Amino acid sequence: MDRKLVLNAQLALPRGHRIEVTERVDEHTGDTTVFSLVDLDTGVRYRRAEELRGDVLRWSGRVLDCTISLGAPTLRTVITVDADGDGGAGTGARTALHGADAAAEAAKAEADRWGGGDREPEPEPERFW
Repeated sequence: MDRKLVLNAQLALPRGHRIEVTERVDEHTGDTTVFSLVDLDTGVRYRRAEELRGDVLRWSGRVLDCTISLGAPTLRTVITVDADGDGGAGTGARTALHGADAAAEAAKAEADRWGGGDREPEPEPERFW
């Protein structure tokens, strides 16, 4: 599964290099933030300055593409990674379930709007033999 990481920093990662990503999971929303990234081929470590707190998820993969924005008001790197295994998809479970609940509620509302949710079935006509 491909993952796209958007970081507010300039990280030059060559295509094909293996990386290990450590993400911090927000307890309330289930969203993840990249805390550290290690280029396993060169040993270079990129890490946030703040202290790591909360739930942590580690996953690895291979760099498919790395784009660094130059001249922008903020530093930005977009990395596309071919993740090994589930690629940290487990952390998105809470977010996915929240999205699934929202989709189910929207489907119910649409069914009610079209008259499919609360309508009683029509009585069957009498049969004559």
